[in-house]
Amino acid sequence: MKKNLLFSILVGFMLLLAACGGEDNSTENDATDNTDTETTEQTEASGESTEAEINNDVVMTLTNFDFDKEEYVVQSGEEVTITLVNEEGNHGISIDELDVNIQGEGEAVFVPEEPGEYVIYCNVFCGDGHEEMTATIVVL
Repeated sequence: MKKNLLFSILVGFMLLLAACGGEDNSTENDATDNTDTETTEQTEASGESTEAEINNDVVMTLTNFDFDKEEYVVQSGEEVTITLVNEEGNHGISIDELDVNIQGEGEAVFVPEEPGEYVIYCNVFCGDGHEEMTATIVVL
């Protein structure tokens, strides 16, 4: 008898919680989804990048075994300035295909002609995570 009563109370409590759970925001979510779709369509129609903002004045802030971003996006045919800042540890960068080489803090200026994705890597040995210290520069 006690088991049946306890079971009934438990089921009733679960039904009460289920009835009180979450609000229906479907109209709010639908409006947000429509706005996002319209923005994406407008961005694609204008030819702008939807994933990352193009910035030809790049500041890379490096810490031990990490770049501040995984990906940097620049425009081909235009001058690009990369400024390297070491926030933690001693690092440098190289981008072999673009002839970029900075050891320690500094700056490099170049004009990338060929669109594509290029690997950026730390060129100053900085410890056990050095081999994984990479990022990508995307030239549009």
